[in-house]
Amino acid sequence: MIKKFIDKLLGKPAAAGGKKTSPLGKRVEVPAEVHGIDPDLLDERAVKVVKTLTDAGFEAYIVGGAVRDLLLGMRPKDFDVATNATPEQVKGLFRRAFIIGRRFRIVHVVYGRGREHEVIEVSTFRALPTESEAVSGNEKTSKGELEGKSHAVDASGRVLRDNVWGPQIEDAARRDYTVNAMYYDPQRRLVVDYHGGLADAKAKVLRMIGDPETRYREDPVRIIRAVRFAAKLGFHLEKKTLAPVADCIPLLANVPASRLFDEMIKLLQTGHSLASLEQLKKLGLVGRSGKGVFAVLDAMLTESGELPEGVRGRFVRQAFEDTDRRVQDGRGVSPSFMLACMLWHEVLDRWNKIRAGGEAAVPALAQAIDAVFDARIGDISGRGKLAADMREIWMMQTRFERRTGSGVFSLIEQPRYRAGFDFLRLRADVGEIDPALADWWEDFALGSDDDRQALLADARAAQQKQPRVVRAPRPAPTAAAADAAESSGEAVEPGDEGSAPARKRRRRRRKPSGGGEGASSPATPAAE
Repeated sequence: MIKKFIDKLLGKPAAAGGKKTSPLGKRVEVPAEVHGIDPDLLDERAVKVVKTLTDAGFEAYIVGGAVRDLLLGMRPKDFDVATNATPEQVKGLFRRAFIIGRRFRIVHVVYGRGREHEVIEVSTFRALPTESEAVSGNEKTSKGELEGKSHAVDASGRVLRDNVWGPQIEDAARRDYTVNAMYYDPQRRLVVDYHGGLADAKAKVLRMIGDPETRYREDPVRIIRAVRFAAKLGFHLEKKTLAPVADCIPLLANVPASRLFDEMIKLLQTGHSLASLEQLKKLGLVGRSGKGVFAVLDAMLTESGELPEGVRGRFVRQAFEDTDRRVQDGRGVSPSFMLACMLWHEVLDRWNKIRAGGEAAVPALAQAIDAVFDARIGDISGRGKLAADMREIWMMQTRFERRTGSGVFSLIEQPRYRAGFDFLRLRADVGEIDPALADWWEDFALGSDDDRQALLADARAAQQKQPRVVRAPRPAPTAAAADAAESSGEAVEPGDEGSAPARKRRRRRRKPSGGGEGASSPATPAAE
C-alpha cells in the first residue's frame, strides 16, 4: 500500500494485478488561437451542462469524440461531458437526469421530449485501477460476484466493472486512443491534452494509450471503434496499435451480443458504410477469418467478405449508398430499414423454400422471418420496435402484390408504408421485381381520387387477362374414408378416379316470416 501511495505521488502509472496499464500523461493547455475550434459548432445544451456543473463548484469539460470532431472542423453528432462530480451529485443538479449502466455508471441529462429530445451523457473522471478483482464468468453468469465491486475483470482481462473515481489525469490515461483523450472547456476555450492527441488528430493517426494488447483485452470493442474511425475520418492505425489486432479478434466472442449489435449499427450509420465494410475485411473481421463476429454481416457477405455478384450484391450496395447519402445530407436514417435490406435475401431464400413445400405465401413469409431472426439476431429480436419495423417492411411486400379491393387504401395509410414502399422501389431498381409494380404504387399513393380509380380499373383488367390457375385434383377417397363419410351422413359422389369427394352441404335455418328482433339476426348453421 505504501509503495502504491509513493508511486502515485511520483506520477508513476498505477498497476492492475501487478501489470502496467497506461502511462500518466502531462497536462498541456492549448489556447483557442492554436486549436482553432469554431464555437458555432458547439451544442448549446452541452455548454449549459458544463456551466451548471462549474457554477456548482465542480470541474466539467466536453470530452472524447466530440473534441476530436471539433478539432477536425466537423459538427459532432453527440456531445459527452466529463466531470469530477459523482453520478449522484450530477443527478441532483438537473431536473431530468437519470443514472444508468452497471459496467460504467453514467448520467443521462435529457432535454426536450419526443423525437426532438437530446441526451447529454455525463461521466465521472475515472481512476486507473490499482487492483482488479477477477471473476470466473461474464456479465450474465457472474452477477452475484460482481455485486458491490468497483473494478472487476473476467479471465481474459476484459473490464466488467469500472466505477472507481479519480483525477482528470488518470481519466485521460484510461481512455483508449489519444485522439479521444482530450477535454474542451467551452467557457475558457481551452483544449486540455495529456497524450499528444492534438498532433495525432491533425496527422489522422490512431494511437493507443498504453500497451495495445492489454487495452484490447480490457475492451475488445476498441478494435471495432478503430474500424469506425478509420472509415469515417480517414484515420490509420499506428503500427504498434495495429500489431496485436489479429490475435485479439477472438476476444470479441466474449463481448455481449447486444453490445456488438449496437457497435455494428453505429459502424454502418457513419455515412461511410461501404468504407466500413472494407475496413472490416482489411482487419479480418468479416469473411471466413471473421466468421461469427457479426452474424448479420455473415448473412449478406461471401466467405471472402465481399458483397455477392448480381442482384443480391446490387441490392445491399444501393441500400448502403442511399443510407450514406442521407447521413451526409443530415437526414435521419432508420436502423430497421438498413437491417431489413441486409437480411432480405436470406428471408427470401427461406420464403421460397417454404412456399415450394406447399405453404401459402403469407404464413410462409412469417415462418421465414422467424427463422432468420433466430439464426442471425437471436435475443436482439426482442428489442421491440426494431424487430417489429423490420417484420412490417417484409410482410408489406406480399400486400404490394395485391392491387384490388379496399386493401390498397388501407395499405397506403399504414405508418410504415413509406419504408415498405422504399424497400419495394429498391427491389425494382436492382431488377429483383418488375419496376411496373413499384410505379403503380407510387402513382396510386400520389394520385387524385380519379387517378386511383383508373389505376384500380387497370389492375382489375390485367388480373382478368391472366390465365386462371387450375388446382391439381385431390386423390380419390379410400374405401375406409367413404365408409366414414357415409356413417357421418356425408354423401360421396361417384366419379372418375382422382376426383375429390363432394363437400358436405350445410342446411341453414330459414329466417322467421314475421318481423321483430329475430328477423334481423344473421342466419346460423343448423345443428346436425
